[in-house]
Amino acid sequence: MQIFDGIKVADFSWVIVGPRSTQYLAEHGATVVRIESPSHPETLRTGGPFLDFKTGVNRTGFYARYNTNKYGASLNLSHPKGIEIAKKFVEWADIVAESFVPGRMKAWGLDYEELVKTKPDIIMLSACNQGQGGPHASQPGYGVQLASLSGFTHLTGWSDRAPAGIWGAYTDFVSPHFIAAVLAAALDYRRRTGKGQYIDCSQLECGLQLLSPAILDYTANGRIRERQGNRCPDAAPHNAYRCKGDDRWCAIAVFSDEEWQSFCNALGNPPWCKEERFSSLISRKKNEEALDRFVESWTLGHTVEEVVSVLQASGIAAGSVAKCEDLYGDPQFMHRNLFQKLSHAEMGTQPWEGPPFIFSKTPARLYKSAPCLGEDNYYIYTQLLGMSDEEFVQLISQGVFD
Repeated sequence: MQIFDGIKVADFSWVIVGPRSTQYLAEHGATVVRIESPSHPETLRTGGPFLDFKTGVNRTGFYARYNTNKYGASLNLSHPKGIEIAKKFVEWADIVAESFVPGRMKAWGLDYEELVKTKPDIIMLSACNQGQGGPHASQPGYGVQLASLSGFTHLTGWSDRAPAGIWGAYTDFVSPHFIAAVLAAALDYRRRTGKGQYIDCSQLECGLQLLSPAILDYTANGRIRERQGNRCPDAAPHNAYRCKGDDRWCAIAVFSDEEWQSFCNALGNPPWCKEERFSSLISRKKNEEALDRFVESWTLGHTVEEVVSVLQASGIAAGSVAKCEDLYGDPQFMHRNLFQKLSHAEMGTQPWEGPPFIFSKTPARLYKSAPCLGEDNYYIYTQLLGMSDEEFVQLISQGVFD
C-alpha cells in the first residue's frame, strides 16, 4: 500500500514542471497517464541527451527522467473526437494537470469551468509561467527566462562582469516541490469535504520563494543584492579552489574565527595563517584575494578527496565540486539506491533517479520506465477508459490518436 494508491491523474502537462510534479504522485502509487500529441510532441522529447547520440522522440533521457512510472497515451486534440475522448479522461481522473500558456485549455473546451460539468469534484492544476491572470500571464517562455524574471540571473556571476546565468531552467526544478505538496493538500481537502478545486500555480512566484532574504533586505533596508561570485559576506575563505588533478575543485567555507583556527590547524599552521591581515573575519574579508591565493596554494598540492577528508575531520565545511561521473558513482547515493535500473522499450535497460526521500512505511518504487509516445494506448483506452476493441480500432483508423 502506497500513499497515493487509487489516485488517477490525467496529465496534459509538458516540459518539466507538470511532469515532475505528477511524477511524485506516480512514484508513490498514483496511476498517471501522460496524454500527448504525436503531431506536436512534448518539448522534452526533442531535446537531448539522446542515447548513443541518435535522435528520436523515444530516445531522450531528458523526457525519460521525469516520466517514470507513467503510462503514455497519444491523442490528437485537434481531431473532432479528440476533445470528446479528453473528457473521458476527466471522468476517469481525480486530478487533471496542464502547463500550457493560459487560454489553451479553454480554447479546447477543457478549462476548469467546463471540466466540473463533467466531474464536479475534479482537482485541476494549471502550472503556467506567471499564473492565469495579470498583465504578463500570456507571455510564453520557459524556466530559463523565469530564472531571470525571478532575479536569480542578476545575482549569479561576478561583480565586475555581466550576469553569468544560473544553470538550466531553475524554476522548472523548484516549482514541483511546491506543487506536489499542494496536490496532496487538495486531495486531503476533497477527502474531507467531497469538493475538488482549481489550482493556479505561477512558476515565477515559486521561484521568488527562494530569494526571500534578498527581497526582504530590499524591502526592509533598501539594499539591492549584487553579484559576488563564490563569496559570502559572512565567511572567508569562501570559494571553490583548484586541487591536484585535471579540473578538480573543492568548495570551502570558514565562517567564525574559531573555525579559522581549526582550518589553520588542519593545514599545519603555515606561516601565512599567522599574518595579522588574516587574524579576524573582518580583516580576512578585506584581504580575501590574497587569502584565496594562499588557500589554493595548499589545495593544489592535494587531491580533492584529501582536502575534503582533512578539513571535514576538523569540522570545516568542505566538499568536492562533483562532475556527473562523480555523482553516478557516489557511494552515498549507492547506499540509498538512488539510481535504479528499468527496461525501456527503445533505450534498453538504463538507470533512472528515484525520489530524494524515503518513507519508512510506504517507500516509493520505480517499476516502469517512461513511455514511448503512445506506447500504452491499447491498455489505456480499453482497460482504463473502457472502450471496446472495435471502438479502439475504429478510432485508430480515423486518426484520433495521430
